[in-house]
Amino acid sequence: MKTRTPRVRALPCALALACVMSIAGLDAPMAAATTPGPLTPASFAIEPAHVPRPPVGHRARQWARCASRRPAGQVVPYGIDPRGVDPAATNPLLGLTFFVDRLEPAYRQWARYRRAGRPRKASMLWRLAREPRFRWFGKWSRPSVVRTVRGFLNRVRCDQPGTVPFMVVMRHQGRSCAPGYTGGGRREDRATRRWYRRFARAVGRRRVVIGFEPDSLGAIDCLVRRRRDDRLRLLRYGVKVLSKLPRATIYLEGGAADWEPAGRTARQLRAIGIHRVRGFMVNVTHHDWTRASIRHGLEISRRVGGKPFVVNTSYNGRGPVHWKRWINRRRGIWRRINVWCNPGLRGLGPAPTTLTSHAKVDAYLYINRPGYSAGSCNGGPTPVGAWWPRRALMYSRLATPWESPPPGTRHGLFKRVSLRQLGAFGR
Repeated sequence: MKTRTPRVRALPCALALACVMSIAGLDAPMAAATTPGPLTPASFAIEPAHVPRPPVGHRARQWARCASRRPAGQVVPYGIDPRGVDPAATNPLLGLTFFVDRLEPAYRQWARYRRAGRPRKASMLWRLAREPRFRWFGKWSRPSVVRTVRGFLNRVRCDQPGTVPFMVVMRHQGRSCAPGYTGGGRREDRATRRWYRRFARAVGRRRVVIGFEPDSLGAIDCLVRRRRDDRLRLLRYGVKVLSKLPRATIYLEGGAADWEPAGRTARQLRAIGIHRVRGFMVNVTHHDWTRASIRHGLEISRRVGGKPFVVNTSYNGRGPVHWKRWINRRRGIWRRINVWCNPGLRGLGPAPTTLTSHAKVDAYLYINRPGYSAGSCNGGPTPVGAWWPRRALMYSRLATPWESPPPGTRHGLFKRVSLRQLGAFGR
């Protein structure tokens, strides 16, 4: 079946907006601010020759005191609804300056390389360290979600006043995929509902962008059958609570092109209340190509009222590692295997930007976290989420702006490599 190549529509729309504002006599800087483009803040565009002074303080109290002395700054361009619930609303990510976390491992690793006199590694890792990325919050957020979230938001205001942070909510319990798995049962559901309420209370009226519950929909079949509707009701509750935040742009989990079919994901999104939020996000934990993710997202969008979406590009500069496992060669029966856990020789994808290949795509974002381990598979450190500098350098070294595989490549590479090098048989 022949597929259409998504057309670039975002830039002409933005230029038209700039023209209208110019004719109306509005300031040119405002017009420029709402033109789609890279999300890297100007202060991070060029790698510093020396490591800047670190952020103020090390504790939540220090950040709170510092934030109280900082101006909030103008973070919402005039006339743009931050919630953007109407699919026809202006992209709520336009005109914002996004927070780059200087306490995040990638930035700290860059600083260590720079101080140690290793400029080549430092410059390579700067490709990752300079970009705004999502901070993830979940059951591990200690000592409490309220203190953790408020501390983070105060640090945002203290270190980079006027910037907007990206945040991921990942509170649902999806630790297994085995017969009899209940996801913690109803007691865990009650705890998750409380957590959602507390997270929302901690955010309050702050301007934020939230990615809601990665992998929560695609992993529903990991639960025993009697618990699957409970999971949808739990997610619907979380969406209802967070959708009341007045200055939050929210994108719900939308799976990946090489995972669940679009029709099923769309039904689930309707069930959990996508009509209450801006849209959905695709490819958060996978490595699939940007172009494939856009096609998949458009199929979902058509089924959920034309909702916009964002694409995670933090992993997909070299595409996925898919390979055939033959079940019966004589009869031509095979199964596609997706190497999702620490695949080898992968790179960062297109940098975060609102200049995308289709008008329905609000942005390409680094939602997942390159350089964090997905577990002990393929030599990864444990526990899951441990920082892995060598892998962060791999993603930076092999970064590309490719949205689909160039001619002559295989597994995103021009040279031939073995499946073992790609992690196909890693444990």
